[in-house]
Amino acid sequence: MTTFKAIVIEKGEGGTKAALTDFDEANLMEGDVTVAVEYSALNYKDGLAVTGKAPVVRRFPMIAGIDFAGTVESSSNPAWKPGDKVVLDGWGTGETHLGAYAAKSRVKGEWLVPLPATMSTRDAMAIGTAGYTAMLAVMALERHGLTPASGPVVVSGAAGGVGSVAVAVLSKLGFTVHAVTGRLQEADFLKGLGASEIVDRAELSGPAKPLAKERWAGGVDVAGSTTLANMLSMTRYGGAVAACGLAAGMDLPTSVAPFILRGVCLYGIDSVMCPIGRRKEAWKRLETDLDRQKLAALTTEISLPEVFEVAPRILKGQVRGRIVVKIR
Repeated sequence: MTTFKAIVIEKGEGGTKAALTDFDEANLMEGDVTVAVEYSALNYKDGLAVTGKAPVVRRFPMIAGIDFAGTVESSSNPAWKPGDKVVLDGWGTGETHLGAYAAKSRVKGEWLVPLPATMSTRDAMAIGTAGYTAMLAVMALERHGLTPASGPVVVSGAAGGVGSVAVAVLSKLGFTVHAVTGRLQEADFLKGLGASEIVDRAELSGPAKPLAKERWAGGVDVAGSTTLANMLSMTRYGGAVAACGLAAGMDLPTSVAPFILRGVCLYGIDSVMCPIGRRKEAWKRLETDLDRQKLAALTTEISLPEVFEVAPRILKGQVRGRIVVKIR
């Protein structure tokens, strides 16, 4: 049987520990499609899993990595054949099902999305779960009825993975984008992605008023806690915020005022168990609505062993844009 390198998380008395080790293909989990993984990504959730900072992993031992792009090696699923290029995001991969930081992954065929025709597998993981989540958030704002004519929109955590893609996509769609960041030295980077205004994170970090001055027609939030509470209190009448992260905390210290006095809507964005139809729509949109030059500008590539070095940095907000992990 084939063995290959993989980042495996084990659980011991002192907590979890991740290590790069040899993994036997015979120990892959059940599935009807085996994929030769070419690229993965380092997402915030991956940082939590590899460092053990949060109980992301719920089965041990676990191969880390929540997303991948690669080539079908074998398949008993009629939807896929050897040679097909595929993308996977979520579905419990890297949490309850052996993940992407390995040369091979065996999964259920219904979890897979075809690689967009104009994308390479590296492009797909430069986008990754963070970028796909950003697209789901943008689609939620569009379903709400927001258009560029509605007014400016705000993106928190704008220098991070989800935020940077959200800024790039919204700006290409014609929105005026205000980018929130605690790293003001990244202002030029964010303006290069299309942000028209940079907002200091400190402006959204204090206790939120029930209602503050109306500033934005809508927003994409990756932070939660007081950042989301302030964003809601500053959203214009009839606006909407799409929430998809908890970088600042899981709490939401707000009131019902924005909802019942301004008709603001809060949309929850889940990328893990998102229905396949909406996934395909999001990836189709990413093929056309994300500028590839901007994607290249916000992407850094690392090797599998380098994940251990970069994972703590992504949790500290020290990583800019997207991190692609080269598996093969």
